[in-house]
This record gives sequence, structure tokens and C-alpha cells, in this order.
Amino acid sequence: MPYIGPSADFANITRFTYTATGGETSISGVDDNGLSLAFTSGVNLTVHLNGVLLVAGTDYNTNTANTIAGLAALASGDICEVTVFGLFNVADAIPATGGTFSGAVVFGAAVQGAVNTNASVSGSTTLDFSSYQNFVLTLTGNATLANPTTETIGQSGFIIFIQDSTGGYTVSLDTDYETAGAAGLTLSTAANAYDIVPYVVKGTDSILLGTPQLAFG
Repeated sequence: MPYIGPSADFANITRFTYTATGGETSISGVDDNGLSLAFTSGVNLTVHLNGVLLVAGTDYNTNTANTIAGLAALASGDICEVTVFGLFNVADAIPATGGTFSGAVVFGAAVQGAVNTNASVSGSTTLDFSSYQNFVLTLTGNATLANPTTETIGQSGFIIFIQDSTGGYTVSLDTDYETAGAAGLTLSTAANAYDIVPYVVKGTDSILLGTPQLAFG
């Protein structure tokens, strides 16, 4: 059976509490808790006076922006509560499986890309750019980075190559990987040496590799 009812919105509820000093016929501004009264429509709020629900258009009006007006003069100590229902639509939510933001996004903490740690790399190796941003690869033999199919334009990160306790291994590149001057990768070969190679995806079938930073220690 199809859904029958209002749009699939959810309420973000804010309650404002005002204690009267006496004589007020309207309330607005900052409440007892330091919250500033704001609403977009008088339809999406309720007003209670000393716990009694007031009738919109009879006991009060919202003709003035962010103001509850038209009240009978309040007595000192009266408690007026305004509950505002701010709506948001589930269409504005990004699913856990991923999605696209149309505007700028600011993160309040560090953002970490997933890291693929592979302790035994040799022969043809295909990196999974859809699941991982960064890669830590321990070479146990000569390896070739095979052409992937999962890269996304603009994606960037790093690849760490680690020689195992034997060392002496090289890394060759398939055609999707590009280096400055088409020089390929020349890595450290000493046992247990590790190098860092930055990358950025320029386009489909085009992954640009930066100059290797060699022999960290």
C-alpha cells in the first residue's frame, strides 16, 4: 500500500522558555536559556502559557518575524514556552554507501582515507582505488602495477613500497601509470628499505606518479 500522509520530513525540535516580568504582550529575542527565538512559519510551532496550549490567531499571532505577539498582558512569573519544529527532508541525507555533495563540505576533524596494507606483493598487482586511498606494499619479489579499473579522476594519495628482509626487488608499471619523462620508478633495493610515491588520478587510464622519496630511516 502506498504511503498516505505529509511529505517524508523529520522534525528538529527547539523549545524556547521565557519568564515574564509583567505586562508583556509579545515575546521575542533571547530566552531564559540564551536561545534566540527564530522560526520560518507560525504553522510549525506551538505556544504554551503556564502549561496551557494557546490558540494561534486567537491567543497570539506570528505576524511579526520571529515574534509571538497579540498576547494578553502577562503577569510577573508567567512561563511562556514556544516549541518550534524545524523540518529537514531525508532527501538531504547522504547514505552510508556514499553519495555526492553539491556544496562545500567542512570537516571538524581529520579525514583519513582507507589504507591497503599488503605484506606480500610480487608479480602482477592491481590496486583497488575504489576501496582504498593509500597503499603500503611489502615487496617479496619483482612486481608490476597492472592497469586498474577503479580509479576516480581527482583521487590522490600515496604508495609506500617496502623491501622485505631480502630486498633487491623492482617495480614495473603498466600503461595507465605515468611518470615524469616516462622514466618509470627507480626504488631503493636495500633490505627493509622503504620509499614513498605520491599519486594523483588525472583521468581515466591516467595515474600520475610523483618522484619517489627514497630510503626513509
